[in-house]
Amino acid sequence: MANDPTARPENLSPGSRSDGSTGDATLASAGRGVGWDAPAMPLRQAAYEKIEAYLNEGELIPGQVVSQRELVERTGLTLGAIREAIPRLEAEGLLQTLPKRGLIVPSLDVSFVREAYQLRVMIEMTACPIAVRSIPKQKVEGWIAEHEEAARKLSVDADAQVAVEFQKLDWALHDEIVAALGNRLIENVYRVTAIKTRMAVQRHIKVTPANAERVIREHLVFLTAMRDGRLEEAVEGLRIHVTNSQTLALGGTLDSAS
Repeated sequence: MANDPTARPENLSPGSRSDGSTGDATLASAGRGVGWDAPAMPLRQAAYEKIEAYLNEGELIPGQVVSQRELVERTGLTLGAIREAIPRLEAEGLLQTLPKRGLIVPSLDVSFVREAYQLRVMIEMTACPIAVRSIPKQKVEGWIAEHEEAARKLSVDADAQVAVEFQKLDWALHDEIVAALGNRLIENVYRVTAIKTRMAVQRHIKVTPANAERVIREHLVFLTAMRDGRLEEAVEGLRIHVTNSQTLALGGTLDSAS
């Protein structure tokens, strides 16, 4: 665990770092670092989040080389902010430095995707029972309403923007289920693994107007079970949904009944 970016040496105070600079490099839940949200480093956090979004949304793709200056232009942030965000992105394996060339988005193979989904199943199946008990019914009902509204809009018009907004809901929903564990280390591992999976197989698992109806239907199975306190059905519905995603991510197809 010597390279664990979440670790803090015991002899350092929360406001100090081993290189003598200020700021806390500890990672926290849902990918937000303890100290990264502090007023002292708002630009570094903003730079990290923008680059994270580019990776999530396929605006930076595996094998792509990008310079720090290009990231400044893309994000509209300072070179200093970009430079301070890069070590965390490198530590998480989301970017790699190419000497004298810039940064490269790493390529990830099929073995990684398979193992990433195995990890995802382990985490979400553990989290789901806790989420059923701890996430307020009102919150779950809100998710259900958002799904029903997205389905209604898409039935009228195959609007790509509706799919984009639903994709964000999809990610946030799964993140919140995992957050029910109350374990910030697991949350961060889950988040970073999810980003890498999207980087590797974005074209297979991205929500589009063409596949949104299936995703919404699968979500509603476990969400309605969560709302009603039907624990086993919620866990099984979530398992089926994640398994279907894995099948697609690995280049497979689903049965018409799925």
